[in-house]
Amino acid sequence: MTVLLSARGLKIAFGGLKAADGIDLDVMQGEFLAIIGPNGAGKTTFINMTTGYLRPQAGSITYDGRPILGMKPRRIVKEGIARSFQLPQLFTEHTVLENAALAIAARDGPWSPLAPLLRGGIRAEAEELLDRFGLLPLAGRRADALNEGARKLADIAMAVALRPRLLLMDEPTSGVASSEKMAVVETLARVLRQSKVTAVFVEHDMDVVARFADRVAVWGQGRIMALGPPDEVLNDPAVRRDVIGIIPAEDGHAAA
Repeated sequence: MTVLLSARGLKIAFGGLKAADGIDLDVMQGEFLAIIGPNGAGKTTFINMTTGYLRPQAGSITYDGRPILGMKPRRIVKEGIARSFQLPQLFTEHTVLENAALAIAARDGPWSPLAPLLRGGIRAEAEELLDRFGLLPLAGRRADALNEGARKLADIAMAVALRPRLLLMDEPTSGVASSEKMAVVETLARVLRQSKVTAVFVEHDMDVVARFADRVAVWGQGRIMALGPPDEVLNDPAVRRDVIGIIPAEDGHAAA
């Protein structure tokens, strides 16, 4: 497989806390890579460094063979990397359709609020995008009236509107009802794979990780503790004890 993103020797500290302490990681083109680990392990910091919101104190990041450290977030988006946040970044006073259209307009260049937003080409593309995410029936609804699952889908649809090759998602199921989680991620996985978008996602739900990740990277104290296929990583005794919270019992059976 081809390496799409490569991080080498990333280091950053906040006071005495080492959020990244020599991170080396390759993201392969076309894969779904899950990042798991306890709170404060440096997972979101990695996303922030990759997308230009933070600059590491040491190390390098290359995307498609080109260095991207020092680029502003907007430039990184233009290069083909998009992200979603733990809290959906929607224009809550606008409809779902208008949110999608705003993302498309931003992608295509400067947009004046004096120009019609839902003009022909943009409206058609926005409706097609929402249809792919199963959101077209909600197109006329204000974003602040959506449940959390639909808000997450709408937020990620706006990121996909930017036509990225790599999408980084910070806890895409955070706040989503347990009964909705799998359906939300199934929709995300289907759309992203159909669009040939490589995905990196921070996730705390191990059922989601086991079902949708091609590889899992385990973060701990700013380092990668384990990296590999889900069945291998999620059954590692140290990962089960320190990250998932399952303590192996003396008789060989796991105890929570």
